[in-house]
Amino acid sequence: MDNGATVDLGRLYREARARVTALISGLDAAELGAWVPTCPAWTVQDVVAHLVAIPEDVLAGRLAGVPSDDFTAGQVARFAGVPIADRLARWADAAPQFEELVSAFQVWPALIDVASHEQDIRSATGRPGERDSTAIRECTQMLMSWLEVPVSLRTVTEDGEYRAGPPDKTDRADQVDHPELVLTTTRFEAFRWRMGRRSRAQLAGLAWSADPAAVLDHLAIFGPAASDIVE
Repeated sequence: MDNGATVDLGRLYREARARVTALISGLDAAELGAWVPTCPAWTVQDVVAHLVAIPEDVLAGRLAGVPSDDFTAGQVARFAGVPIADRLARWADAAPQFEELVSAFQVWPALIDVASHEQDIRSATGRPGERDSTAIRECTQMLMSWLEVPVSLRTVTEDGEYRAGPPDKTDRADQVDHPELVLTTTRFEAFRWRMGRRSRAQLAGLAWSADPAAVLDHLAIFGPAASDIVE
């Protein structure tokens, strides 16, 4: 499938930022302090700290790639005691220049990160929505294009089919034929499991055409989750 290389990523980031800002602005103190099951070390306000820190750190030259766990922990710590309104204001200040960079250099991780954390916050606060957003559709296409598995895999969603793995089905070492493995799922589910928001048991329980053992450890970029995530 088309990986959306010409998508205006900065615009989609801006739209996601606006949705997250509106969502966060409507939460009370208890909801802001709620733990996020998909990011078990963080509360909702910690997720916001991370989202605000990303553009600040990029623009300050402190971040040029995917941040480590220690780096993101430092981001969260940096915002300890900063009121949520001030966090959102800082995001609004840094975002326009950052969004220009995201568009100019096609920074997919920036869009994937904000789209993923939007859903994390929605899940933690019981406010599902935007599962069919353009951001999720485009990010899912890109995430699936990056999927690497050791056997032939065809993933079917409402948008079409994604293929991964070897182009043929024959193990040339012993000439054993391996039928193509097929997974029938949805765009949203694919987005979430690619980002590690499903457990290994949940991955195994998806609608597979045959035993998925060969691919389970290759599906998630991060994770999988330590326990089942129900959204």
